[in-house]
Amino acid sequence: MFLQKIFVLCLFYCACFAKEEDVLEFSDSDFESRVAEHETALVMFYAPWCGHCKKLKPEYAKAAEDLIRNDPPIALVKVDCTEAGKETCNKHGVSGYPTLKIFRNGEFSQEYGGPREAGGIVKYMKAQVGPSSKELTSVQDLEKFLKAENDVSVVGFFEKESDLKTAFLKLADKLREKVRFAHSTYKPVLEKQGVSDGIVLFRPQHLHNKFEDDSVVYSGGAVTGEIQDFINKNYHGLVGHRKSDNRNDFQNPLVVSYYGVDYVKNPKGTNYWRNRVLKVAKQHKDKINFAVSAKDDFQYELNEYGIDYVKEDKPVVLARDAKNQKFIMKDPFSIEALDSFVQDLLAGKLEPYLKSEPIPENNDGPVTVAVAKNFDEVVLNNGKDTLIEFYAPWCTHCKKLAPVFDELGEKMKNEDVAIVKMDATANDVPQPFDVRGFPTLYWAAKDSKDSPVRYEGGREVDDFVKYIAKHATSELKGYDRKGNPKAEKTEL
Repeated sequence: MFLQKIFVLCLFYCACFAKEEDVLEFSDSDFESRVAEHETALVMFYAPWCGHCKKLKPEYAKAAEDLIRNDPPIALVKVDCTEAGKETCNKHGVSGYPTLKIFRNGEFSQEYGGPREAGGIVKYMKAQVGPSSKELTSVQDLEKFLKAENDVSVVGFFEKESDLKTAFLKLADKLREKVRFAHSTYKPVLEKQGVSDGIVLFRPQHLHNKFEDDSVVYSGGAVTGEIQDFINKNYHGLVGHRKSDNRNDFQNPLVVSYYGVDYVKNPKGTNYWRNRVLKVAKQHKDKINFAVSAKDDFQYELNEYGIDYVKEDKPVVLARDAKNQKFIMKDPFSIEALDSFVQDLLAGKLEPYLKSEPIPENNDGPVTVAVAKNFDEVVLNNGKDTLIEFYAPWCTHCKKLAPVFDELGEKMKNEDVAIVKMDATANDVPQPFDVRGFPTLYWAAKDSKDSPVRYEGGREVDDFVKYIAKHATSELKGYDRKGNPKAEKTEL
């Protein structure tokens, strides 16, 4: 038994190292000669201490394992910008880590603009080689193309040259990094499909179901924009498989069922629940979007709804409406419960979920504390111009700013100005405030709270005072418009 465990561990470690070995490492001494050996190469310029690089490294290795077997093969390369690759990184204008660039036959071709996870890297890079639309010369070619990837395929069938074919090929060039395209002009292929001048979107085998057709035929005109709209509308079907690299495809209003979605290890179990979602989705397809997502991949989204861990196999259903408000289906999953939840959501009968700290019992300090539950009161409807800081408790820059904000609050105590702070990690941030880093500051004038302005000025007290004095709706009592203190009036 002990030897068996050792054997399994050896296999595991060998597999890990094999993946690492699929990523080539070049240095200043050999970069130009070795990158020229590859028709297409993706190069990651990195620094060993970089957190984002460490996060990307295993995804990059997984992608390399797949792409090295591609026809033609695509090389994934890494260059250490802190040691043996310094000159190469400088030559190619690397100023941040990781930086990814695509090279063709040794020459820089373009910046990499794709996803940063294995599946997305593979899909993006496969689209970089060969024609944007693969020509199919036999029925076997068509069948092989449709089965080659677990992804949507869009195929054009053209008996002769036409405006539709021209528009199709033009769109293939535009969307080659996102969609698999192929076309055929061969009679047996056209006869097999029963289309002489048309476009068909084929759904992958693992997503076939009884609630929608396995393929959809385009019925619009020879216009690239119309074909693209057709693809966008039908690409994910009634219930799409929402993943890290395609999550932005799914627009609100959206209902997502989170569970153990895994089409590699458990396709039957995955479709058991998806089919139940499909039955409901078919009834509401014109009013709301549906998707399924792997709960482990989207734990951060579950956290946004106050859900730390999903123990049961049944899906957890979460939703966002057109206003981006959040909703939780509280009843255990069933077809009836999901249908009722969707109907109530569309009818506006549900109470939105709001992640919020408790409202402070005492909020009389120099800086007012905002939480999600009192945000309207202390920010949007306070009748004052407002400078608000969105912070994170662990943020070093936020900690440095705290005493500055306290001093600013004291200076603005008798003014028609509110100085506010909010922990954006413990509270939902309402639109239109957009927080992507910490600290993020906004200025919200009292007469236009619906269009706050991001504060990009200095972080010292005087910087804030001058900004507020200049932009205040009414001139401050203690400062002129330039931020200079006004002389105190004395009685005669």
